[in-house]
Amino acid sequence: MEDILDLYAEADDRYYPVVCFDECPIQLVSEVRQPIAAEPGQRRRYDYHYRREGTANLFIAFCPAQGWRHITVTDRRTKHDFALQMKALVDVFFPQALQVRLVLDNLNTHVASALYETFTPAEARRILRRLDFHYTPVHASWLNMVELELAVLSGQCLKRRMDSLHTLRHEIGIWQAERNVLHASVDWRFTCEKARQNPRLYPH
Repeated sequence: MEDILDLYAEADDRYYPVVCFDECPIQLVSEVRQPIAAEPGQRRRYDYHYRREGTANLFIAFCPAQGWRHITVTDRRTKHDFALQMKALVDVFFPQALQVRLVLDNLNTHVASALYETFTPAEARRILRRLDFHYTPVHASWLNMVELELAVLSGQCLKRRMDSLHTLRHEIGIWQAERNVLHASVDWRFTCEKARQNPRLYPH
């Protein structure tokens, strides 16, 4: 835990950015009946019936110090998809970084071997040299700031029904652009010092 908290306490360094990474499944659903339009004093109303249109996956990378996030919508979540996200981080989003310090949970796809299964050994090694994995403790994924960003995304963008990958990408793209323009971030206040005051975590 203190490894993650120490990262958050450091000043922003464009050559060693701290990026929080996670993913989230989402159900695609469409309307069976046309919603009733909103009126003065009355919200738009939806029928409780809906049609399942499959599932999608969101990969989200969030750099709190820069107030930047990027979300990729995919139709699946595999080691191959994870490897492509890692390549994009170092080559597209942080090409100037000497090393991206990545905060992520212990999901079975979040492993270095995913890159070797996707790319040639030389390419996998090139990408991994520019990544520094920092895993949250088991049952403590709340330490990953991206969880807070996902909560904001869910509340502001995903509370309505999305019927296709196209619609989902469009809506998330608008939300992401607005948040990035504002450089919206997280006011993180949990530190090593505060953690050490918890007798459950640090028994005397």
